[in-house]
Amino acid sequence: MQKLAILGSGFISEFYASSILGQRSKDEIIIAASRSEESTKKFAEKFNIPEYSTDLNKAINHPDVSIVVIGLPNYLHLETVLACAKAGKGVICTKPLGRNAAEALQMLRAVEKAGIFHGYMEDLVYTPKTLKAIENVKQGSLGRILWAKSRETHPGPHSDWFWDKEKAGGGAILDLACHCIEIGRSFIGKEQKPIEVMCWAATQVKPIDAEDHAIGLVKYANGAIGQFEVSWTFRGGLDIRDEVMGTEGTIWLNHFLRTGFDMFTAPGQSGYVAEKAESDSGWIFPVADENQDLGYNHMFNDMFTAYENKTSPTETFYDGYVVNAIMDAAYLSVKSKKWEAIEIEDWRGEEPDSAASHSLASYNDQYYLLKEEVMPNGGKTLLLKDKKTGEIIRK
Repeated sequence: MQKLAILGSGFISEFYASSILGQRSKDEIIIAASRSEESTKKFAEKFNIPEYSTDLNKAINHPDVSIVVIGLPNYLHLETVLACAKAGKGVICTKPLGRNAAEALQMLRAVEKAGIFHGYMEDLVYTPKTLKAIENVKQGSLGRILWAKSRETHPGPHSDWFWDKEKAGGGAILDLACHCIEIGRSFIGKEQKPIEVMCWAATQVKPIDAEDHAIGLVKYANGAIGQFEVSWTFRGGLDIRDEVMGTEGTIWLNHFLRTGFDMFTAPGQSGYVAEKAESDSGWIFPVADENQDLGYNHMFNDMFTAYENKTSPTETFYDGYVVNAIMDAAYLSVKSKKWEAIEIEDWRGEEPDSAASHSLASYNDQYYLLKEEVMPNGGKTLLLKDKKTGEIIRK
């Protein structure tokens, strides 16, 4: 059983608290803290938390706390993580880890120097569908992964600080591409080094300084491509989809919005329907269990089990740092309109092998196999390429 301090009393912290207290049940939030006394008091009362405070350091240094759960705005992550490291408390932090790679690296170095447990709360790699898909990829069901695309779009964030470029560190890229990039890494292989990024971004709708829409490509050392599509301008709710393509197969995932639960209501469903839902009448798309479908249950189980077993969770601060480094390169690419190198000071995966090559599909000693297809008449057609002459024939 973990005794926890939770920092933050907003939308994300409500997800965290309900999941922590509901999934494993044995864990206990013993103190909550945020900057607003009114909000923190309501939060503590809602989740039966015995103590609350507006002093974050009081919660961090509470003598009975084993792990600090950070659900604070981006601009508070660095100072809070440093305080946890100083106090010697385990810490798990919401995404993105930092507003940039420099902040993330500072946090990574602090927790590793202090020797404390650290976890990066990237919930969307823990959704049941994603976990099953990753398992299939690792088993080789799709062959060699060539392309992993992840999309997250919605009408915009809940809290005011998200819309402040200085406080948030960026716009839709920093808020949403952090999810998509880590999902792509999980499918392509986190041991594969991300090399460079090409990214387009613009402020198309919202009256803000940051970007509200972006599309990016991440090139990996093994030749695979990760793709992210993110937007704060999408109408209709929260749209989260992934697609993975390999040499031997494909996976399509739809996590939210159109998951098989479609409901029409003329009078309307009073109140909350689902995260970022824009309507509660007509055709609506409720989510049966948001904590489960968005990955929070599996995420906290992984984090706390790893802490108890004295191992590392699936997502650590190192992963958060790599994601921040990729996003830094994406922002550079937006300005330069060119591919930009990803600068990772402390790469811990496989080193790129310039001599590495992938074997081509061989049909026999003479031909490569390009394609095999059954035609409408029932006959089989082969497209073959001669290994010596390069001639392509249909057989």
